[in-house]
Amino acid sequence: MGYRFVIMGIANAHNLAHAIPVSPKPFGIRVRLKPGDPFAKVLGADWQREHWFFTAAERDARLADMMRKHEYSRVGDQPALVFEKVEKLAESRGL
Repeated sequence: MGYRFVIMGIANAHNLAHAIPVSPKPFGIRVRLKPGDPFAKVLGADWQREHWFFTAAERDARLADMMRKHEYSRVGDQPALVFEKVEKLAESRGL
């Protein structure tokens, strides 16, 4: 019984037909720890993370999702993160 080996190309080439846009993403969310958070001992007191989006509407929808009370939260749990909207003005205004 002989086996025939065939080198396959991309299985779903249609998925790679368009490049993913990389810029500009002027609308963002900055995530920081609350002052005095014990997790700062692991991450550092100045830890922060930024998430960038193409539109303000996309950012606002994601922010609402980040700030919502999770279905697995216990009664009395409070968010341990601070969320703030940020914007790259030059990119958002087209300057």
